[in-house]
Amino acid sequence: MKRIFYGWYMVGAGSAMQFVQSTLLMQSFGAYFAVLRDDRGWSKTELSGAAALHQVEAAILGPLLGWFLDRFGPEGVIRIGVLIFGGGFILLSYVESLLAFYGAFVLPAMGASLCGFFPLNVTLIHWFERQRARALSSMQIGMALGGLCLPLVAWALATWGWRGTAFGSGILIIVICLPLAFVFRRRPEDMGLRPDGALSIAPDLNAESKPELKEQTRDFTAREALRTPAFWLLSIGHGCALFVVTGINTHAITHMKEGLGYSIEAASFAIMLQTVAQLGGVGIGAWIGDRYNKRKLSALCMIGHMGGLLCLTYADFHPAATTAMIVAYALLHGTAWGLRGPFMQALRADYFGRSAIGMILGLSFAIITIGQIGGPMIAGILADMTGNYRAGFTTLALLAGLGSVFFLLARRPARPAL
Repeated sequence: MKRIFYGWYMVGAGSAMQFVQSTLLMQSFGAYFAVLRDDRGWSKTELSGAAALHQVEAAILGPLLGWFLDRFGPEGVIRIGVLIFGGGFILLSYVESLLAFYGAFVLPAMGASLCGFFPLNVTLIHWFERQRARALSSMQIGMALGGLCLPLVAWALATWGWRGTAFGSGILIIVICLPLAFVFRRRPEDMGLRPDGALSIAPDLNAESKPELKEQTRDFTAREALRTPAFWLLSIGHGCALFVVTGINTHAITHMKEGLGYSIEAASFAIMLQTVAQLGGVGIGAWIGDRYNKRKLSALCMIGHMGGLLCLTYADFHPAATTAMIVAYALLHGTAWGLRGPFMQALRADYFGRSAIGMILGLSFAIITIGQIGGPMIAGILADMTGNYRAGFTTLALLAGLGSVFFLLARRPARPAL
């Protein structure tokens, strides 16, 4: 019986950890946002500042974390991140003031950075080459599934309040994710394997006897990657996508509650439909990502982000069309997010190789943070100024449309010669 490649165990563990993070932080922040507005009376701009603070922390931490992952591996980082992530939620349940909320929010945000999307993707990039898009898309299934549990989080917020929900979330994070963190290993070569499951790292003597078969190029260093147009175009395009993703994650439920008259529970079901579509996008990505041009698929997904957000923005244009527009938003944005998300890291690994991928991704994160910060802040500030989300959401949608151009221009650079 053929043994399962160890990399797929890490895909499963990563998917489970992404599920926990998505359920308790990423997808649920919008629900906390709406509840805290009612309970504490904080403005949209003030609460958006917490989301922006998370992204500033990620931007500062990104290059340093990337360097550390390249040099020392992910094992210790992920385990420490789980403890900080869970402990931060427990501390969050005790805050009283806005300043204390900001201070406490830094901890779960930092913990999520240390044990979440970035280090998990760097790890899997080292373990997969031919099946890289499939592996990264499969891990993202966990993140997509998190949205299906948003109604449960909304119920917990209504039943136990935001303090009890935050405290219980911290305990769950540590109990579930800490054992999973011990599954991860730095590189397949450390276990006598090769990427995608080859069983031997012994040199191929036949290849050595034929110089023409040797690889004549090498991976990019981080400095060399920075000099390529592709690095900047991919980073800016990715940032444009995150204007929409983070803007929706932070403000969609409040928009549906205050602008469309939905309850938090009803709005959470719209997010759940978005999640079903996201799962479909992840599945499509796992199927076609290693067969078709990821760059062109990503450009197409940006149009989906734009169209979906415009549907959400103008869902109240005609009362009879509101439900249909909400469904269209959920399907377009969810599918685009699920399909595009894993391609962002796979494209960079395809273009620049895996030798310095941690540092390259870390530097990219410092750039895409513009979208992560800008999405919540633009929507929140303009909503406070105008009384609704129309101007802010329309701006973010147009930025997503512009992002498709950056992906179309981001062609693969020639590898450096040996």
